[in-house]
Amino acid sequence: MTHKEEIQSIINYIEKNLCRDLSLDELIDISGFSKSYFHRVFKAETGFNIYEYIKRRRLAKAAALLLNTDLPILDIALIFCFESQASFTRAFKSIYHLPPGRYRSAIKNLKVGGITMNEKSKIKNWIMTGTAPEKYDIYIDRKICNTGTKSATIVSNTDDFEPDEYAVIMQQFSAGSFIGKRVRFSGFVKAKKVEGWSGLWLRIDSSLGDTLKLDNMQDRPITGTKEWNYYSCVMDISENSGVINIGILLDGKGQVWLDNTNFEEVGLDIPTTEFDISKTYSKYPGNLSFEE
Repeated sequence: MTHKEEIQSIINYIEKNLCRDLSLDELIDISGFSKSYFHRVFKAETGFNIYEYIKRRRLAKAAALLLNTDLPILDIALIFCFESQASFTRAFKSIYHLPPGRYRSAIKNLKVGGITMNEKSKIKNWIMTGTAPEKYDIYIDRKICNTGTKSATIVSNTDDFEPDEYAVIMQQFSAGSFIGKRVRFSGFVKAKKVEGWSGLWLRIDSSLGDTLKLDNMQDRPITGTKEWNYYSCVMDISENSGVINIGILLDGKGQVWLDNTNFEEVGLDIPTTEFDISKTYSKYPGNLSFEE
């Protein structure tokens, strides 16, 4: 059994309330789960325990304020519910490996010794492609992230789009280690003014390059403006699978960010999300005489 909708509701609630004290009881009430089941489900779906997730989101927001404002460090600490500057500094250093003051000065001034950090550098291990990649910028964003210091982003650079023009960030790897297993590709996505649609995608190809299975979230698209939320694609890897493809797609105008992706084997109790032909097409042809 999966609880994607419940987890997304909890994450949305957390995102709206990062600047105030959040009690475990109120989050459990929102989920409708028991305390032990809540912890188990949240960790299984997101990869984080609830306390760690809230802390990391607060620290990521705090890091953005350090870089983009001149607010005093104590004020930033209090905004995100840390009891003191000392406790904030300890937590921040555990994730970013620098105290907040040094992080602000080191990262804010990216020019060191005449070397300028490239904001639109290539993304290691990821391929940037699509039907109209020239209409998008795809790069590492060091200002907006879910947790940590970076995210990947796709942003349109024109207003002129034809139908089915899109860009993707993707990886390809051998299916060999996952044959006979059920797998999940998941990640956190943030969207801004997406006029077409966006979604994570998971595709299985044969060794000859034929597509065997696909889920691109087109039946549950990400549209408009959305804060960080958790999404996933789940699929069984059959014996004739050769290549696994994972990524995120942006169709049309807008911007999306992708962070904290994960690819893992899951149990058979997690439902698959792949395109189901039996639910889309009828069993027999109809109106063959065109008289109906």
